[in-house]
Amino acid sequence: MTLGFSVDELLPKARGGGVLKMGLAKLDEGGWLQPGPDIAARAEAFAAYPDGIQLSPEGEAPGAELAGMLGAPGGLPGAARAYHEDMCLLTLAPGEDQYRLVGAAVAWPSDWTPAEKLGLPLRALHAPIQGYEEQLASGVDHFMAKLRPGAIYGRCNWFIAATDAMRWVAQPPERAFAHVTAQNAGETLFVRSERQTLRRLPETGAILFTIGVYVSPLGKLSTANVRRLATAMESLLKGEGDRRGAGAYANALIGYAARQETESDA
Repeated sequence: MTLGFSVDELLPKARGGGVLKMGLAKLDEGGWLQPGPDIAARAEAFAAYPDGIQLSPEGEAPGAELAGMLGAPGGLPGAARAYHEDMCLLTLAPGEDQYRLVGAAVAWPSDWTPAEKLGLPLRALHAPIQGYEEQLASGVDHFMAKLRPGAIYGRCNWFIAATDAMRWVAQPPERAFAHVTAQNAGETLFVRSERQTLRRLPETGAILFTIGVYVSPLGKLSTANVRRLATAMESLLKGEGDRRGAGAYANALIGYAARQETESDA
């Protein structure tokens, strides 16, 4: 199966708040990476953000294996430049019980800095995510241990941002969303979705984690997806609302969805 390659396609398959879940779907080879990537955009993005490429010595061999598998010379950076997806490599060192980030080629991070994360184990990588340790960490560790070469799994998420910038650095929500109202939310709120996949490399045993970023103005989404987001606001405010800054935009989004429903019924 495929998850799709746009915000409108991904949203119905993403978690809408509540208890954290991996929400993985098994993908076929054709549904793994986006076809027809914008190579020029990738080159421009990495040129603007060279710190997005971070590689430890432990990441060299998996990076070379990945580049060979994808037919993209240049190790991990070359592979990420040749595809739409940002790419991260994780390995399990002898005697350790958690995978660590050993390589990252990330042009469009969602409010994180690869240089600060390189070398960290999974639980430390996800420490900023409210509820990860209690609700998800054990399940992720188990999945990583059991993942076999050849199998591809995917999931997707979404965030609300005040910008359509592909490389997103979150600002204090009270300032970032200060201009957003129910009347203008269709043009001032942007839905950012990450299409994530996991695959074990057969030779080195490293796990490749890919992140495909898609951004759309709220007003360009289907009515069903706008309604879906509005419905998710209540559970988001009760869970990850503080981390995502939902209190600064939730009422505007809900109001916009209500106006859209009223106009469609008129």
